[in-house]
Parts: sequence; C-alpha cells; structure tokens
Amino acid sequence: MQQQTAAPARRRRLDWLAAAIILMVVFNGLPFLAPIFMEMGWTQAGRLIYLAYSPLCHQMAQRSFFLFGPAGFQMHELADLPVSTEGMSTAQALVTLRLFVGSETLGWKVAWSDRMVYMYTAPLLVAIVYAFLRRRGRVKPLPLWAFALLLLPMALDGGTHWLSDFAGIGAGFRYDNAWLAQLTGHALPPSFYAGDAFGSFNSIMRLVSGLTFGAAFGGLLFPYIDLAARPGPPAPVQREQAAGPSSASAGTPSRP
Repeated sequence: MQQQTAAPARRRRLDWLAAAIILMVVFNGLPFLAPIFMEMGWTQAGRLIYLAYSPLCHQMAQRSFFLFGPAGFQMHELADLPVSTEGMSTAQALVTLRLFVGSETLGWKVAWSDRMVYMYTAPLLVAIVYAFLRRRGRVKPLPLWAFALLLLPMALDGGTHWLSDFAGIGAGFRYDNAWLAQLTGHALPPSFYAGDAFGSFNSIMRLVSGLTFGAAFGGLLFPYIDLAARPGPPAPVQREQAAGPSSASAGTPSRP
C-alpha cells in the first residue's frame, strides 16, 4: 500500500514589480506632500520631508516646482525670489536657495528639483509599461549601446550646468544661453534662452535628460531583476512506500 504526503500549500507572494511600483509611487509622492503640508500649516511635517530628501537633490528654489502660488503650479525665476545671492560664492548661493522653501505669496516648493521629478518618475512609468509587456513573454534588457545613448543627455546637460555654476548661480553660460541665441539667430523669445522657468531651454533640457536617465536604468535593470526573482521549478512531490512483509519466497531444503 502506498501513502502520498500532502504537498505544502503555496502562499501567494506579492510580485516584486508590484512592490517596486508601490514603493516608487510613495517615493515620488512624498516630495509633493511637503508643499501641501506647508500650505495646511503642518510646518514640522513639511520641513521633515525637505530634510529627508535634501541628500538626494540640491533643492534650489529656481529649479523647483511650486504649489499654491499665483498660478497654482509653476516655477519662479531667480530674480522673482525674495532672496539675494549677490556677492555670494556658488556654495553659499546654493545653500541660500536650498533653504528657501516658499511663502504664502509665491507658494511652497516641491521637496526636490524638476529634474529629479522627471528622473524618478521615468522608472515608475517604465515599470508600469514593463508590467504589461512581460505578460506577452520575456522582455529583453535594454542594449548597452541604447543605455549609454539615453545617458548622454544627462551627461551633457548636467555636466554643462555643473561647469556653468562655477561662475556663480545665475551667472554662467548655461543661465543666459547666449551661445544658443546666437546659433538660432534669436528666433525664439528671450525667456526661452535665459533662466530656468518652465518652458525655457534649461527646463526642457532637464525634462529630457531626467526622463531618458530614468528610462535607461529602468529598461536595463527591470528585466534582470525579473529574471533573478523568478521562482525556480517546483520541488518534486515526495512519495513513501509503507513497509510490508517480504514477498521473497523461501526455498525448501533438499532432502538427502
């Protein structure tokens, strides 16, 4: 007689991609809670979020979104902010602009810059698209040449911004973009070339570089993570045989 042991019931586990999407939604949403808390008068909670995200971003006010301002959702030019960086070093100006979180008149600053909004939203969007694509079969990782190509806008835009800021915040070649105005024959309004306001050349480049940077890492890493997190083949069911009497026949002794 054979007895079959019951296989242990499998517990339904949260898929790694679903967990990653939930975490990214929370991670991307918290910086927008900071201005909401400030508007509600929950100053300590708002400033705690600014502090928590400060290691990830410069948080300079002229390169950040503001909520609850005159336009509801907007960016402010450096000259429109009630802070002065004249005569300051680049480091001093950066700290001054970081510490300004807004006012009841101008609105309240999102806890990280516009580039960071784009850069961390892109992997979230890639994860959602990847969740649908993998239902049709295995999704191949982004080729390395495409990964490097998508990083190029960040290298160019971020690198030139970094070099430009050594001349002073609001004083470098990436602030007025006079070189671009010369190349295009001043075909566009001055507000497109100079400054960091939404719709300017600088803000568009931060949008492009942030999205491509985030998409590059999502497209490369998600398929590999998915492959590593895929469960292995199920273990074979163990079967046991009950010990029974020996069926071997005994020979009869020979007689002399």
